[in-house]
Amino acid sequence: MKNFKKILSALLLLILCDLYFTPLSVPIFIYINLFPKLSFHKTSTVRNKILEDGAFLLALFLLTVIAVPLYTLIAASTGFITLPDSGSGWAALLPKLILWIVSEAILFWNGILRVYLTSVQLGIKWRIIGIICGWIPLVHIWALCKIIRITRAEVQYEDDKYILNDTRAENQECRTKYPLLLVHGVFFRDFRFFHYWGRIPVQLKKNGSVIYYGCQQSAASVAECGQELSERIRAIVQQTGCGKVNIIAHSKGGLDSRYAITTCGAAPYVASLTTINTPHRGCIFADYLLDKIPERVQQRVARTYNAALSKCGDRNPDFLEAVRDLTASSCAHMNEQLPDHPAVYYQSVGSIMNYAVSGRFPLNMSYPLVKHFDGANDGLVSLGSTKWGSHFISLSVPKGRGISHGDMIDLNRENIPGFDVREFYTQLVKNLKQMGF
Repeated sequence: MKNFKKILSALLLLILCDLYFTPLSVPIFIYINLFPKLSFHKTSTVRNKILEDGAFLLALFLLTVIAVPLYTLIAASTGFITLPDSGSGWAALLPKLILWIVSEAILFWNGILRVYLTSVQLGIKWRIIGIICGWIPLVHIWALCKIIRITRAEVQYEDDKYILNDTRAENQECRTKYPLLLVHGVFFRDFRFFHYWGRIPVQLKKNGSVIYYGCQQSAASVAECGQELSERIRAIVQQTGCGKVNIIAHSKGGLDSRYAITTCGAAPYVASLTTINTPHRGCIFADYLLDKIPERVQQRVARTYNAALSKCGDRNPDFLEAVRDLTASSCAHMNEQLPDHPAVYYQSVGSIMNYAVSGRFPLNMSYPLVKHFDGANDGLVSLGSTKWGSHFISLSVPKGRGISHGDMIDLNRENIPGFDVREFYTQLVKNLKQMGF
């Protein structure tokens, strides 16, 4: 209701500016473009405020571009205004028409630039659709309405989360006894060039968490990464005096962490290990691919990846070694060598996609293959393979896209209907705190 009143107020002002050019027209028009919602109020972030104003301006543009001509036709048909009946009369209206077109263009571009530069949920897809459809009559109205709807929903979502975090900030619900160590998965990094965990760390810090990152190589064997993690854990404990850490590890990071705990002597410094979509029993489809793909092709792909990863900072990347450690046969042998340490609490999380198009590329391509060999999966890892420890959390969304391997680390910063990844981690860490970790 408040938004409707503000839109109506701004609409009436703009119609007056369009129809009756007075000395007040220019300052009113400028003010509306600078402060679209005609009020100052606190939002989650500056970015969100810009996005909110952009969506408001686009809605205002859509209404005025329809309302002004419609008002003119109705007013002329009822005799409220008189349209010129000669060429000279129409010529006199030409400057006014040009001013109206220019003002609408300013309104549109002010709104669309704010939205395109700040929205997360539009993604590349809707930005491209908006550009293409902008040149197609009638279709451009549909595209603009869709963009407005997506961005307004994003604003509301972020504002609700801001209010929730603000109300519970003093409770420090995620202030665990021991700090968190977030450990990334294979072929990605949590430092230098990549922000692996999306919006999750900010969310946890707002609720009291102290966070460190694994910083291990992105493509190396479990043994090598495990040794790096063990050294990292010892360094954190020695530098901070925290005593122990709570590890939250995604994908291969869970295997790296288990190796660090069991084999590299990190157990005394680890209170708990929570693995997220980790292939504890490996991936049967990985065995299949390594068996079917010719060795020369494997080496060619490996050289390409290793060269790229070296430029990103990996000291000695080994693409094939990392992949081999994720096979079902390798993990079966690894599980025999890596028993759980009795002093560490182990729990795990797994999720599933509902169909191939649920995931972004390349998960949409790998999902059918993994389903054929391993069953229900997140696009890379089967649900059965993710189960480990004394407590297991299975995540799914009954309707819609499901929850992919990337969704579990907020890789695409996407708000998924039915699953709030940031709130999930908040509750996960809150439970660790309640358990005394």
